[in-house]
Amino acid sequence: MDYYKIGQQVRKFRKLHLYSQEDLAEKVGISVTHMSHIETGNTKLSLPVLVSLIKALEIRADDLLFPRDHINRNSILDDLAEALEDCSAQELRIIADVAKATRAAIRKHS
Repeated sequence: MDYYKIGQQVRKFRKLHLYSQEDLAEKVGISVTHMSHIETGNTKLSLPVLVSLIKALEIRADDLLFPRDHINRNSILDDLAEALEDCSAQELRIIADVAKATRAAIRKHS
């Protein structure tokens, strides 16, 4: 099992939720140091911590254990999360509205 890859997936989903390591560590009930070690692959995940991470990040176990790299969806979502990281609430609302309108237009013309 590649704990580094799992840790990178945790990091991606944490950023998608706009959580800091501190935020996620608090939700999972672990220390910030432990969260950092998970993300860098420097520690093995216990089953209770894995389950808590899955619940806190609102994902499936497969999303962490078997990433769909060939689709590259997670990478794109990670890029989006990074682009939105420092946006204000108002900017996020505008971007969300634009994204929804763009998706609707793409689907309408596909």
